[in-house]
Amino acid sequence: MIDTKQMKENKNTRISKDFLGKLGPLLALIVLILLVTIMNPGFIAPTNVLNLLRQVSTNALIAFGMTFVIITGGIDLSVGSTLALSSALMAGTIAAGVDPLLAMLLSLILGTVLGAVNGLLITKGKMAPFIATLATMTIYRGLTLVYTDGNPITGIGDSFIFKFAGRGYLFGIPFPVVLMIISFLLLFVLLHKMTFGRKTFAIGGNEKASFIAGIKNDKIKIGVYALSGLMASLAGIIITSRLNSAQPTAGTSYEMDAIASVVLGGTSLSGGRGRIVGTLIGALIIGTLNNGMNLLGISSFYQQVVKGIVIIIAVLLDRKNKK
Repeated sequence: MIDTKQMKENKNTRISKDFLGKLGPLLALIVLILLVTIMNPGFIAPTNVLNLLRQVSTNALIAFGMTFVIITGGIDLSVGSTLALSSALMAGTIAAGVDPLLAMLLSLILGTVLGAVNGLLITKGKMAPFIATLATMTIYRGLTLVYTDGNPITGIGDSFIFKFAGRGYLFGIPFPVVLMIISFLLLFVLLHKMTFGRKTFAIGGNEKASFIAGIKNDKIKIGVYALSGLMASLAGIIITSRLNSAQPTAGTSYEMDAIASVVLGGTSLSGGRGRIVGTLIGALIIGTLNNGMNLLGISSFYQQVVKGIVIIIAVLLDRKNKK
């Protein structure tokens, strides 16, 4: 005879864990904000809040694309190098006299193509995502250094469109923040409300079952990695506009902050589970840590240690939730 009382208790436990799993990142963010504010009240000053959101925007854009990749059970280590190469191409073409709007479009196309190359290596080349994107990370960075000769590209000009992308304001809000919000809304719909998103979850949950169900796994994976490259190049446009130059070392270690944001937001590294909302919260946690430690005068060396510890904790929690 089935113990109905035990079944109800198990069901309530699962509901409680699911509830905490969704609210956990948000509660962690609130606690972190309160702690930093207590230690330095200047943290919640409107100027600093806008500065924080501007800093978060680039990592969030990359992390949004990374969310799709990780949900499929993959990883993309090449996003920082993709950002650097697409930004260098944009800066170089603008400096050569090409229309800035066209140059930005070319940058987005290049980022998408570079991401699709990752997807092709993984699907058609049957390479593990970690190895494939590790290789392209090195290749794309090398191509960036070759293209720039290891020097920053300056003399980009004073085009309004180009400056507005990274330094403009819309109704008093930095445009990069507006772009982050728009991207978040579009990708939220794509992941949670459209067929592409459902297929992405299906592949991450059980790739063999999704193939039997008629899902074209390779096509979806290539699309997911192409999206990751697109979002990396979009972040690159913002950074290049803010600095008014393209640095050959731009995007170094950005993949780590993006992965940390995705995992902190509750997306499982084993695939099949994740939320864009959680990724945004994760990016805010990473941004709050960076901004708060800067305000408190903590050495950048220690900041790396702290972020590493945060990533370890997030991964351990992910493994616990999976069990």
